[in-house]
Amino acid sequence: MIIWPEDSKTDPRGLDDFPDYEPPPYQRTQYSYQLPEDYEIINRQSTAVGDDGRIDLDLDSKLGRALARIIPRPPPYAPSYSYLERRDWRIKLNIVIQVVGSRGDVQPFIALGNELQKHGHRVRLATHNVFENFVRESGLEFYAIGGDPAELMAYMVKNPGLIPSMKSLRQGDIQRKRAMVAEMLEGCWRSCVEPDTVSRVPFVADAIIANPPSFAHVHCAQALGIPVHLMFTMPWTSTRAFPHPLANLQYSSTDPVTANYISYGIVEFLTWQGLGDIINKWRDSIDLEPVPATEGPGLAETLKVPFTYCWSPTLVPKPADWAAHIDICGFFFRDPPNYTPPPELDAFLRAGPPPVYIGFGSIVIDDPQRMSAILLEAVQAVGVRAIISRGWSKLDGPALQNVLYLGDCPHEWLFQHVAAVVHHGGAGTTACGLLNGKPTAIVPFFGDQPFWGNMVAAAGAGPKPIPHKALDVQNLTDAIACCLAPEATAAARSIASKMRSESGVKTAVDSFHANLPLERLPCEILPNQSAAWTIKKGKRKIRLSKLAAAALVQDLTIDRKALKSHASNRILIENRRWDPLTGVSSAAIGTTSDMVDATAGIFLKPYEEFKRGNPDPPLSRAPSASNAPPNPFEKEDRGEGSSRGVVPTAGSRSGVHTAGAMAAASGKSLGRFMTSSFKGMVIDIPLAVTEGLRGVPKLYGEEVKEHGEVKGWKSGAVVAGKTFASDMSEGMADLFMQPYKGAKEEGAWGMAKGFGKGALGFSAKISSGALGLVAYPGQGIYKSIRAAAHDTTRKEIIRKKHQEGEWLLLQTEQGLRSSIKAAYDGLWWNPGAYNAPTPHSDTK
Repeated sequence: MIIWPEDSKTDPRGLDDFPDYEPPPYQRTQYSYQLPEDYEIINRQSTAVGDDGRIDLDLDSKLGRALARIIPRPPPYAPSYSYLERRDWRIKLNIVIQVVGSRGDVQPFIALGNELQKHGHRVRLATHNVFENFVRESGLEFYAIGGDPAELMAYMVKNPGLIPSMKSLRQGDIQRKRAMVAEMLEGCWRSCVEPDTVSRVPFVADAIIANPPSFAHVHCAQALGIPVHLMFTMPWTSTRAFPHPLANLQYSSTDPVTANYISYGIVEFLTWQGLGDIINKWRDSIDLEPVPATEGPGLAETLKVPFTYCWSPTLVPKPADWAAHIDICGFFFRDPPNYTPPPELDAFLRAGPPPVYIGFGSIVIDDPQRMSAILLEAVQAVGVRAIISRGWSKLDGPALQNVLYLGDCPHEWLFQHVAAVVHHGGAGTTACGLLNGKPTAIVPFFGDQPFWGNMVAAAGAGPKPIPHKALDVQNLTDAIACCLAPEATAAARSIASKMRSESGVKTAVDSFHANLPLERLPCEILPNQSAAWTIKKGKRKIRLSKLAAAALVQDLTIDRKALKSHASNRILIENRRWDPLTGVSSAAIGTTSDMVDATAGIFLKPYEEFKRGNPDPPLSRAPSASNAPPNPFEKEDRGEGSSRGVVPTAGSRSGVHTAGAMAAASGKSLGRFMTSSFKGMVIDIPLAVTEGLRGVPKLYGEEVKEHGEVKGWKSGAVVAGKTFASDMSEGMADLFMQPYKGAKEEGAWGMAKGFGKGALGFSAKISSGALGLVAYPGQGIYKSIRAAAHDTTRKEIIRKKHQEGEWLLLQTEQGLRSSIKAAYDGLWWNPGAYNAPTPHSDTK
């Protein structure tokens, strides 16, 4: 259900002046969204996995009620819009933009990357190999992450929701997609630290921008200690205003706004069940601990990762329950390309009235011949001229005087010359059509496409969306007729006039800048560069950029070994405990699961090693570094980190080598079994009890203070001491303060409740404080040991940072090098100094 503010007397999108327009009747179909005049879009159909692969959520069922209990309830309404002021941005960053999807998903981020370049940032777009030319021609750096978007689109058309069809299971599609996800996760990590594959210029990311389906974003940011910002064209943040676009809701007793909110948690939960093991296995390869099963779903929301939604607030205003770190900026439009139409297209457009555009872009349709036949018959039935885009499905048909089959053509140019558009509902195509004031009919296939179809229909700029499996000649004929009606044209033109006043890409860049941790980001020597290192003298730490550190190391002002890698944005993923009972239960289950997995690995890991000695052909081939120009800064990067992800061929491994690897894998799993059992009993379960007891006061509405991060044995001891002192004093105080507060607020009954709260708080806090003396130092010791044993990625990051700093130093004039030393000396003795020249004024 789309819910606008209760006190709103008019439609907040300003569409009240348009006459009610009833779209033509369609054939009755099972579909997730319905749009009556009050914009209610929940379809209360039976609970099942529909033919379209989407998830029907029955919140009144036993499973629905169980999941609803473990998913946090929506917080009170707290409208907190962030109003962004445009200002000059002085810090120049290395930004990697990670995008998984079709060309339509990539194109908006090219526009974003070009805008970021105007602020002086170095921008790399990491996406599928097939888009390399498309990205490089725009002036951005490119990094291939693997994955085949055509295969991905074909899979999504067959399985548009979260649950795959039986046909896909039988054909082995799921295993191939899981392997593709694993490949893309590794590719996304490499995109953060590897040199450019063409120029071999070193690159280490200072910040990450990503769309959620890339999945690696938060984890890469955690490993590097850098900011991450998500951007998407589809609602991905829990809200009361509308349900998750992949969820069909059915309920009778659940409040609609609560049902909308809960749908996001359930979809996230189901998504994590399918991908959590792959993500955690990859996290292990970059020396990160596994994400707990209870924290994986909704991780971005838990961490309050900044989120910018790339749609027009004219169509979908920002819900009142989205916090300040969530923005809606407008659609992303690139600068219109210089385009001269081929003679055939130019002649067709001049030969008659504006045609209707029909196209489905990068969608791979199962039966393109049937689709082409439907399109042609509907066009003839309405009596209009049409341009049919062939797209990835190669739509085609007989030569007709009123139909033109078209290959690649920029929508920005073409949509200025048509009467209406019919397409799959991709956000970019939808935005382009509406920006040009064209009524729009949407035939959705998967993802956010139904969402946009419903939004267009709600705005009166087109008919209700027609699911592609339900498309036939009659309902397509009615949809085209609806688009050509004067009311739809008026609505589309009104939306266009409002969209033209928006600047989506610039607003998104402002949102990105506004959410960066400015207090920890800049170098203290070169303030327009980001800090990559810290150096300590006494109690003071100074932040240094890669260039500043390289210059100071070269002239022997500082020792390279004294530099510590700087984290401008530390990301902490912890297993939150709600109470002692669930805390101990989940810790015990987790320990048991790890032990079972390790036991299975004793037998399965040797088989995997055997298969690795006889590998299948790779899914896709990324650009080979061996074909690129040599990089002189990579000479010391041939150690541990450089070999990750390299799979030996059958010919490169002898039988003895393979047998040895199999034995080692079995032994490693046996070691994991012993480690898991010891860690669970000595560290995880005691820590779960401690944290569960600390969380007890939350059950009766009391706020619990954060105790700080345990990074190692030192911080573990500090946290243990602080929590012991605070828990003891607060526990004793509760015995007196809770009855007093209760009596003051509710009289005698409140005093009685206060005695209960005081006794409960006393026992919980005293117990947690005492147990914490053992649990937190134990956790710290474990983290210290793990950090020492899993330091491959940390060392690799350090090497890559030094390589980039050395490369930057070669591009720098001697005058700036001297200025860096002078500024460092001045800063050292005068903490207020912060006035070094910028590198742009003195570099080659």
